[in-house]
Amino acid sequence: MPHTVLLAEDDRAIRNALERALTLEGYRVTAVADGVEALAQAHRSRPDVLVLDVMMPGIDGLQVCRVLRAEGDRTPVLMLTALVETADRIAGLDAGADDYVVKPFDVEEVFARLRALLRRAAPVPPPEPAPEPAEGPTPGPPGRFLEAAGLRMDPQARRAWRGGRELELTRTEFELLELLIRNAGVVLEHATIYDRIWGYDFGPGSKNLAVYVGYLRRKLDEPGAPQLIHTVRGVGYVLREG
Repeated sequence: MPHTVLLAEDDRAIRNALERALTLEGYRVTAVADGVEALAQAHRSRPDVLVLDVMMPGIDGLQVCRVLRAEGDRTPVLMLTALVETADRIAGLDAGADDYVVKPFDVEEVFARLRALLRRAAPVPPPEPAPEPAEGPTPGPPGRFLEAAGLRMDPQARRAWRGGRELELTRTEFELLELLIRNAGVVLEHATIYDRIWGYDFGPGSKNLAVYVGYLRRKLDEPGAPQLIHTVRGVGYVLREG
């Protein structure tokens, strides 16, 4: 069965060109012109992945993403944006997007990012919800939790804590943190992280990884506590305490 894509883009030329390219690549595409149509279509038939333009009249791509996430919809979201400032990209991540592509884009990059999102979105049975005490995660079966540098992670339930504080992470943030925890103390090169998280090395000019690391740091760091993710200039990143 081909993967289904819901594409929302108000620029007709871009929408038509991307719809044709995705169809030729083997996707089943539903293309709409604004956020209102995107929400209506997503509610009628849940796609495998959404491609949302940030700047659309009425309800924009960020608002669409926020509404879906508030409803508990975890469908992967790829944002298309002409905004190049880091703060603008962070706004997309804040809204719950999983990845973004900056316009003008190479369609092959869109394909690569969609393939990575769909690989990572392979369905897993949701864990049974259980309340957590204020002091942090409850004990689980031996080997269930990953621990490093004061962090604890339950990959099966997709939950993570720093001390007693649970971290609210997007899918990409969770997978990036899991990779760092599993390799705590080891410097991971940029290319290695791109390959493991996105399945594609976007090259030395890409700022994608730096944006996600910066955003993950904001969620991890605490006043007076040591920074956990360290930059090794020209090489990559390492998770260690102090």
